[in-house]
Amino acid sequence: MKKQDFVVRFAGEGGQGVVTSAEGLAQAMAQSGYHVQTFSTFPSQIRGGPTWTQTRIATETVLSPGDELDVLVAFNEYAYENHKDDVAADGVIVYNQGEFEIDASDNVLGMDFDELAKQTGNNRAANFVVMGALAQLVELPLKVLEDFNRERYTRGRPSDQQIIDSNNMALSLGSVEADKSGLVLGEIAEAVKPEGEQILVNGNIAISLGATAAGLDTFVGYPISPATPILLWMEQNLVGEGKFVYQSTSEIESITSIVGAGFAGKKAMTSTAGPGFSLMGEGLGLAWMAEIPLVVVNVQRGGPSTGLPTKTEQSDLLTALYPGHGDIKLPVIAPGTVEECFYAGIMAVNWAERYQGPVVLLSEHAMSERRQNIPRPDMSKVEIEKRKTYEGSNGYLRYDGFELSPMPIPGGSGAYIANGSEHDAMGDTTHLPARHIQMTERRFSKLNLLNDGNFESENESAKVALVPWGGSKGSVLAAYNQLVNEGLDLAWYYSMYVHPMPEGMLAALREKDLVIVPELNYMGQFASVLRSEGIKAVAITQYTGLPFKVGELATRVKDLVSNSVAEGVSV
Repeated sequence: MKKQDFVVRFAGEGGQGVVTSAEGLAQAMAQSGYHVQTFSTFPSQIRGGPTWTQTRIATETVLSPGDELDVLVAFNEYAYENHKDDVAADGVIVYNQGEFEIDASDNVLGMDFDELAKQTGNNRAANFVVMGALAQLVELPLKVLEDFNRERYTRGRPSDQQIIDSNNMALSLGSVEADKSGLVLGEIAEAVKPEGEQILVNGNIAISLGATAAGLDTFVGYPISPATPILLWMEQNLVGEGKFVYQSTSEIESITSIVGAGFAGKKAMTSTAGPGFSLMGEGLGLAWMAEIPLVVVNVQRGGPSTGLPTKTEQSDLLTALYPGHGDIKLPVIAPGTVEECFYAGIMAVNWAERYQGPVVLLSEHAMSERRQNIPRPDMSKVEIEKRKTYEGSNGYLRYDGFELSPMPIPGGSGAYIANGSEHDAMGDTTHLPARHIQMTERRFSKLNLLNDGNFESENESAKVALVPWGGSKGSVLAAYNQLVNEGLDLAWYYSMYVHPMPEGMLAALREKDLVIVPELNYMGQFASVLRSEGIKAVAITQYTGLPFKVGELATRVKDLVSNSVAEGVSV
C-alpha cells in the first residue's frame, strides 16, 4: 500500500539550512498538490544553536506536525543524538557524513552533504542534495522537485539558469546516493489536489493579510520574537495613500501611537509577544476607557519574563482577557489554524470598529512559523466593517447613555474629551458614583455587539466533551478522531472566539458532565475561564515549549475519562 503520510525532520545548527530544507520541501510538495504543514523550533541566538524543522506531507489535510518520524536528517552529531529516538521503527536516518560518523545500521544513510554540493559548483546546494535523497526514499519522481526548483529560481537574473542547473544536479546526486543504499520507505501516493487554488503561508502572514483585507490603515510595532515578521510584512506591504507603518522605539510607544491613530479615525494595529503585551496594559486600559478601536496581536511564547522566546506556549490567555487594572475584560480571538489566522485578522479589525474598543488577537509561536497550504480566500466574500461616526452638530454627548454611540472624528463636529479618567457624557473627568456605574455598565454592555462568533461541534449528545483552544486545535482534533474511531463516546466543541464566546457553545458545555481542555500552559487557563462560566472543565496541560503529540494526548484523554468514570461521572 502506498504511503499516504510522510514526516521528515531536519535537525542541525542555525545557519546550516535546516529551515530552508524543510520549507523548500513543503513548497515543492504543495505545488504538486499535496497537503503540507511545517513546524520549526530554534534557539534565541541570531545564528547558531540547535535548530530543527519538521515537514509533514500527506494526501489529506494535515492536522498536526506528526508524532514519529519517517526520516530524520541530521546535519550534525548533536542533532542525531537528540532526535534519533523520535524515528519510527521502520524509519530512516540520513546524516551528514562529512560532519560526523555513526555506526552502520540497516536504517542509516550517510552522505557528505557539503562535498556533494561542491560537485555541482554551488556550495549552497546541500539542501537539494538532501531533497534528492528523500525523493528516492519515497519513490517520488525528481521532476516534482525540478519543477519547484525552476519556478523558485527563475527570477529574471543572469545567474538563474546556473543556479537551477546546479540544484538539479544536486537532486540527482542525492538520489543516486540514496539508491546505492538500497533503503526504501515505500512509494508515496499520488497527490489528490485540493479543489480550488491553494496558497502556502504561515500564521503571521495570514494574520497580516486578513487585517489588510479588513482595511487596516495604520500599523506601529516594535520588533520582538515571534511577532517581528508581522511588522516586517507591514513595512513592505501596507503602502499607498492613507497608509502608515512605523517601527517604534518601545511597546509603550506602539500602543500609545495606535491609540492616537484609532482616536483619529484610523483602523490601527500593533503586534507583540508576552513581554511587550505586558507593557501595553495601561494603554489598553486607556483604549477601553476612552472607547477607541484598535487591535493588538499577541504571538504567545514561553514565559514569564524573557522565558522561552522561540518556543510555543498558550500562557497569555488570562493576561489577554484582563490586561489592565480595574474592571476590564477584552474581546479575544484565538485562531486555531493558519486559515483561521486570516479570518481572525479580519474579525479582529471588524470587532474593534463595531464596538469601538481594543481587541486582542491571540496567536502563538508554533502557528506563527507554521507554513501550511490553505484555500485562497475569496475576497468577494470578505465583509468589511467601519465604526459608526458622528456627523451631526456640536453639542454632542459622546458618552451619553448605556450603549454604543457614534464616534466623532477630529476635524469634524462633535468635539469631546477622550482620556483615561472616569468621565461624564461629554468626557469631562468625574468621580461621581452614578457616573462610574453608568460608564462601567456602558463599556461592558458594548460586548453584546460581538455576538456573531461561530463554533464547531460534533456528537453533541455525548456527556464528555473535548474542547481545545488556539493553535492546539489540530493536534487535539487528530486525537479526538482517533479516540472516536476507538469507540469512545466523546463530543467536540471549538471556537476561535474565546471572548465573547458563542452563547450556544457555552450553553451546550454547561450541560456536560465533563469538559476536557488540552492547553499548553501550567495553570490550565482556559479551563479556569470555562469554570467561571459554570462549566465542569478540567485541563490537560503541557509546558515543554513544544506542541502536543497526538498519541500521547489521546492516552491522557482516555486516562482522564477512565478516572472520571471511576469517580462516578457518566460517560
